[in-house]
Amino acid sequence: MTVELCRQVHQRLLADASGPTIDPRRVAELVREAAPLLGAESLRAVVAEVMAEATGLGVLEPLMADPAVSEVMVNGPDRVWVEREGRLERVDLQIDAAGIEHLIEKIVAPLGLRIDRSSPLVDARLPDGSRVNAVIPPLAVDGPCLTVRRFAAVAVPLADFCPPDLAAFLAGAVEARQNIVVSGGTGAGKTTLLNALAACIGPDDRVVTVEDAAELRLAREHVVRLEARPPNAEGVGEVRVRDLVRNALRMRPDRIVVGEVRGPEALDMLQAMNTGHEGSLSTCHANGPVDALRRLETMVLMGDVALPLDAVRDQIAGALDLVVQVERGADGRRAVTAVAEVVPDRERGAPVAVRALANGSGLQRAAERVRRVAT
Repeated sequence: MTVELCRQVHQRLLADASGPTIDPRRVAELVREAAPLLGAESLRAVVAEVMAEATGLGVLEPLMADPAVSEVMVNGPDRVWVEREGRLERVDLQIDAAGIEHLIEKIVAPLGLRIDRSSPLVDARLPDGSRVNAVIPPLAVDGPCLTVRRFAAVAVPLADFCPPDLAAFLAGAVEARQNIVVSGGTGAGKTTLLNALAACIGPDDRVVTVEDAAELRLAREHVVRLEARPPNAEGVGEVRVRDLVRNALRMRPDRIVVGEVRGPEALDMLQAMNTGHEGSLSTCHANGPVDALRRLETMVLMGDVALPLDAVRDQIAGALDLVVQVERGADGRRAVTAVAEVVPDRERGAPVAVRALANGSGLQRAAERVRRVAT
C-alpha cells in the first residue's frame, strides 16, 4: 500500500505544473488527497519517501544521509551493501532492476552523460562531491550495479594517520617542498591522506588541483580546481587528466596536486615536478613504495612518447622525493604503513625506494636530509 501510494503521489507531483521547486507542503497535500485517512506519522513517512524519490536518490537517500556510511554498493536487484566505519555490511533494502536503472538515469542525465547497451559504463559526480560508478547489462551479468563513494565533509587531520613524529616529518616534508606520491589500494584512504598533506602547504602558494573526479577539498583561499570531462553522448568533448596537467603548467602554479595518476599523465606529472614545481603531490594504486615506482614506470611507458626505460627511471628519480604508503587495517582504520625516500641507484640507474621507519634513526636521518635540502 505504501509503495503504491508513493508511486501515485510521485506521478502526480511530476504532472504538477507548480514550478521547478518541490515543496514538501504540496507533497503532503497530494498525499492527503490520495489517502485522507492516513495517520500523521505515516503521512510524514510517505512525504519523506516521496521527497527522497523526487529530489534525492530514493531508497538510497537514508544511507546517503548516514555520516558513518562511506560507500554505498548496489550489486543488483535487492542486493545492497554499505561500508560503515571501514566495515562492509549488507542492508535489507528492496530495490528492483528498474529502480536501479531509474536512479542511474537520474544521476547521469543532468550531466549530459549516457548509459545504455552501447555505452554500459559511466562515471559521474553528485552535487555534494560523491563519486558514482554505474554498470548495466550486458556487462553487469546479474543486473545493473551502482557504486557511490561518499564525499567526506569533515577533513581528516594528518595526525589521525600516523604517530606524532611521523606526522611532523610529513608536514615538514610538504613545507620543504618535497614531491610526494601517496600509494595504496582501493579504499585505503589515498585521497583523504592527500587532503591532509595538502593542508600543510603554506598559505601564500598558488595551488592547482587536477582530478578525474573532483574529491579534494583544500581549506585554503588560493586554489584552482580542475576536473577531467568524459566524452558526451555523441562521443566528443573529452578532456583528459593529461590535458589538464599540461594546462595547469600555464596557470602559474606554485604547486600542482594531481588527485590520482592512472595512465600516461604520469609523465606530465613527473615533468611538472622536474621543471620548477617542487612540492607537488599525487596518488597512485600500488601495494607498496617499490611497487609504486614500478607502476609509475609502466604508466609512463603506456603513453605515446617512446622513451627508453632508463630515461623514464631518471625522470622518476629526479622528480620524486618521498612515497607514502597508506593501508586500511582489519578494524577499518586507515594508517600510514611506510614512508620511503626515492634515491637513484648509481649502479643500475634505477630509482630505489629506501624505507624510512615510522620512528627511530631512519626517520631522523630522513628529516635531517629534508631540512638540508630545504635550506
